[in-house]
Amino acid sequence: MKGSHVYALERIYRRRLHDELISAELGKYLAQISDEISRQVGIIVSRKGAVTHVIVGDARGIFIPPLDDYPIGKRALRGLRFIHTHLRNEPLNRDDLTDLALLRFDAIAAVGVTGGLPADIYIAHLLPQGAEKQYEILPAEDFYQHRFEFSAFISSLEEELDRARGFAVSGREDGRRRDSGGERAILVGVSLKPKYEQEDSLDELRELAESSDVIVLDAITQRPKEINPKYLMGEGKMKELVITAMNRGASLLIFDQDLSPSQSKSISELTELKVIDRSQLILDIFARRAHSRDGKVQVELAQLKYRLPRLTGKGTAMSRLMGGIGGRGPGEMKLEIDRRRVRDRIGLLEKELKVLSKARRQRKARRVAANIPIVSIVGYTNAGKSTLLNALTRSRTFVENKLFATLDTASRRLRFPQEREVVITDTVGFIRDLPKDLMAAFKATLEELEDADLLLHLVDGSNPRFEQHISSVERILSDLNLSGKNRLLVFNKTDRLAPEEIGNLTVRFDAVAVSALDNRSFEPLLSAIEDRIFREKSAEAKV
Repeated sequence: MKGSHVYALERIYRRRLHDELISAELGKYLAQISDEISRQVGIIVSRKGAVTHVIVGDARGIFIPPLDDYPIGKRALRGLRFIHTHLRNEPLNRDDLTDLALLRFDAIAAVGVTGGLPADIYIAHLLPQGAEKQYEILPAEDFYQHRFEFSAFISSLEEELDRARGFAVSGREDGRRRDSGGERAILVGVSLKPKYEQEDSLDELRELAESSDVIVLDAITQRPKEINPKYLMGEGKMKELVITAMNRGASLLIFDQDLSPSQSKSISELTELKVIDRSQLILDIFARRAHSRDGKVQVELAQLKYRLPRLTGKGTAMSRLMGGIGGRGPGEMKLEIDRRRVRDRIGLLEKELKVLSKARRQRKARRVAANIPIVSIVGYTNAGKSTLLNALTRSRTFVENKLFATLDTASRRLRFPQEREVVITDTVGFIRDLPKDLMAAFKATLEELEDADLLLHLVDGSNPRFEQHISSVERILSDLNLSGKNRLLVFNKTDRLAPEEIGNLTVRFDAVAVSALDNRSFEPLLSAIEDRIFREKSAEAKV
């Protein structure tokens, strides 16, 4: 482009619009420049009428730069309109409409150019969720004859969009909207598993999300012929998913699969919505619920190990320059500095974990010296472990009907007749596909299970997926080399089951049934614990 053209384009920033979509004068100016340089020219305009971007494309299209200074947040629309020229007076194309939906523009318009002057104008805008189409394309009009009262139109449209998305609307000049809720998420499951397994896994993901106080708007599953290595699903399907999420007012996409660093980056580049996977969600729950020093250190360590390979930088633009012969160049990038700091922090936390582990060994030595048997309650998350501990020992550890409501282990004494007593311990709940980094961080705590004389494997008998839960816990115990440990299977929440169903479960699995809310149901459990510990110890002593 000539210098005069660049200067003419820069002058566009001085112009301001008022209630109209685009003024006749500015439309003629854009058409003239576009015709002279034989390229599409576009402008992005704020609600206040200020031109925020002037963009030059080629003869066929235009590339919209990142709009980081104008995030969507919880608004239905971005608060920007996009107007550009079409050199052959052609209508809005698929790329234009995709940009409208993905970038949530207030409106998109194409000004047709003929002989260096505006011809027709083509306008489209989004529609509320539930409409037959995602957007409405208005009939083409002669540029000089069209009348589009933009300010009144956009105010009415955004109220309608917010109402459809369930937001509480409060008018503001900058176009922002408020709502009192937390994160609003769409759950996404993409796998080659059978449909019933996929649905079960997504149901559990919903429980995890709700446990983290996330409002779940919808759950979407897909079983492709093969997994797309970049987006899990095809790029077109991913764009449809993002557009649907934005129309529903979601601020978060939660994937049931663990995303690789490259997949997470690719999906994030398609949308401004936050993108997390199952592991990140579990780590977030653990970070909220950990209160003891052990728990906090272990969770932070797991988070850092998870994030380390996912750190991304911005190349040499954020580097430190080096001086001296052989040292000229980009120097140490900020990304490398961040990674080194994370590795240093991981090293410090691992050292602290060793100190805490030493303290646990000292407590263990005192218990061994006192010759007090240890009973550890293990089981799937939300099986009722803390509730059972409270009921058996009349203690008050925190309980809540959520996944991973309690993370910190608790130990209490349980007294039997004949002056016998045991230490009963509540451990962190298990879950299928527990993040490897989290498993490694909590391994030191779970190693205490090696010292247990008996493992009470507690199962929520009222959960339709209880058999899968049993298998998941058994698999984790096997990973911890505890398969040969003395175990007692206990079905909890029998108050939600029919008597014949309880009888079938106890016979089929050679188990004991209790309701942690009913002390009268504990007698079979206490007898079984006493048999497994004290009578076996007596038999060993006689031998």
